[in-house]
Amino acid sequence: MNNARVTEIGAINAFIAVAEQRNFTRAAKALGVSPASLSMTIRTLEERLGVRLLNRTTRSVAPTEAGESLLLRLRPVIDDYHAAFDSLNVFRDTPAGLLRIAVVPSAAESVVAPILPKFMTQYPDIRLEVFIDSAGVDIVAQHFDAGIRYVNNVDRDMIAVQVSEEQRWVVVGSRRYFERHDKPNSPQELHTHDCIRIRLANGVLLPWRFEKGGKAIDVPVGGSLVLNDKSLITPALAGGLGLAYLPGHYVADRIAEGYLIPVLQDWMPPGHPLCLFYPSRRQTPAALKALIDFLRRDQRSRPHKS
Repeated sequence: MNNARVTEIGAINAFIAVAEQRNFTRAAKALGVSPASLSMTIRTLEERLGVRLLNRTTRSVAPTEAGESLLLRLRPVIDDYHAAFDSLNVFRDTPAGLLRIAVVPSAAESVVAPILPKFMTQYPDIRLEVFIDSAGVDIVAQHFDAGIRYVNNVDRDMIAVQVSEEQRWVVVGSRRYFERHDKPNSPQELHTHDCIRIRLANGVLLPWRFEKGGKAIDVPVGGSLVLNDKSLITPALAGGLGLAYLPGHYVADRIAEGYLIPVLQDWMPPGHPLCLFYPSRRQTPAALKALIDFLRRDQRSRPHKS
């Protein structure tokens, strides 16, 4: 392959990145180049083709009609191009390449973090990018190889692999909090309590969901503290600032030690397992297959709760 062809493929990759991200800065970051260099690459490509591919303003970037047409034709070609190179992994001693996964915060804590050191040591040629996703990104549109989220939130057209036991949520408060407040006996009584709420990346407040007798309800709660990350919840709970609605695994040790007290346990909905999911392809990338096999072995080796 001559240098001109290599340069052309690089320019095509650059165009696809900008057209899909609709932002030069984000596209440049994804490609590992400067925005100025990326802009020059696109300009050179447009001059060579003799047609404008992108409309640029000070606030936005969007493909022209010609750009949209080219993008539609190029995306499957580039995917096949990358898949062809990935297929060479079968001739290597170990899998290699970039693996991008988008995982919900609870999966990052309970599934990914425990296996990271051993996985990266076992597969030193894999470059792993983990994106903490609390907004439910479209992994295909954002070019992630896979995602991990609760099985009930996985689209049916995806291939899903269970990577955890059922994860139940709990409502907890500290002993300090319950020294000043009665424990709620039903979700409706939460309106008299200070509830620590979590705002997701998409701007929505995490719903407090309950179920009893086959009937599910979302209860609107109030409180003086809203967080967009769970890292501050533990000290907030310890300080007696309110009740919190959290994945059970996140506070299991604190509950076992008696620092936190669960309430409304009869109202908590059935748990769902976490699943790694990915789009159906003719060939699964070798790095992704290595991660799937690793997670399966790890789950089998963990002691199951009775």
